[in-house]
Amino acid sequence: MVTKGLTLRGLEVFEALARTGSVAQAAEITGLSQPSVSQQLRNLENALGTDLVDHGRRPMRLTQAGRSFLARAESVLAELQMAQSELSVMDLGHLSTLSIGLIDDFDNDLTPRLATLLADSLTRSKFKLITLPSLEIFEALASQRLHLAVSAHSGEVLEGVVEYPLVQDPFILVAPKGGVTNGGVDAALETLPFLRYAREQLISRQIESHLARQQLQFEERFEIGSHLALMAMVARGLGWAITTPLGYMRAARFHEGMDVYPAPFGEFSRTISLFTRSDWSDQVPREVAGMTRRLMQSQMIEPALARLPWLSGQLKVIGG
Repeated sequence: MVTKGLTLRGLEVFEALARTGSVAQAAEITGLSQPSVSQQLRNLENALGTDLVDHGRRPMRLTQAGRSFLARAESVLAELQMAQSELSVMDLGHLSTLSIGLIDDFDNDLTPRLATLLADSLTRSKFKLITLPSLEIFEALASQRLHLAVSAHSGEVLEGVVEYPLVQDPFILVAPKGGVTNGGVDAALETLPFLRYAREQLISRQIESHLARQQLQFEERFEIGSHLALMAMVARGLGWAITTPLGYMRAARFHEGMDVYPAPFGEFSRTISLFTRSDWSDQVPREVAGMTRRLMQSQMIEPALARLPWLSGQLKVIGG
């Protein structure tokens, strides 16, 4: 039997407080007032009979009991969110065919889960799911080879296309572990080369456009088409790069060799959206977008914020 006073809202508040260390930020994340956040935490601690945070420190820090409880709370919340996604899957059995394309950024996290959920609901349909670079995704959508596409927005006006925004994915800087010393990020940028994405890629065009607006130029030595190769080069100390949290989380095997910082030349971000042709069914893309947002939140955003809590409020689900 669950202890009286142990509530889902209390777990959500505690997780947000543990991630941010701030009542104000936890209130923003959960949509509660700051007094309500404090009350939820007190109720949870009373129910458990122990302090979960050190109330005398700012930012708040977890107690030993809090650290132990957090791991369980995160697991419970993740399972509940996954169950919600599975129960929210619509019946797509009325469709004769569905083709969807996703950028390869999501191969580790979103794509496998989305594929299984959609396949389960397509009881009598022909189903096709492919992964491609963003620019090829848009070509396939324009040529009517895809019904739905999940991609970074190119920034261009897309005629005959409806967009459902999913996630704001800010750009960040990754540098070799320990590469940023007392001289700070700016000094490191002068001593290490800039590792670029290949210019044919949409993410490269977005980064280069921002640098041009900031009137920044860096020596052109490295241009890498493989995201994981680029992250491996950073981890080996060969240079620094600009990527996004979703890109960084794909490269978990290289995290021990990298440090992560906010972009030092002005905040900028990309938008990940679901796109469909304007002549296609309205309800289906809306429901697929909703399910995709929930999966992104649980499978991608929450693990990223747990590792990089300073991105709270920047890396987030949008739309809906």
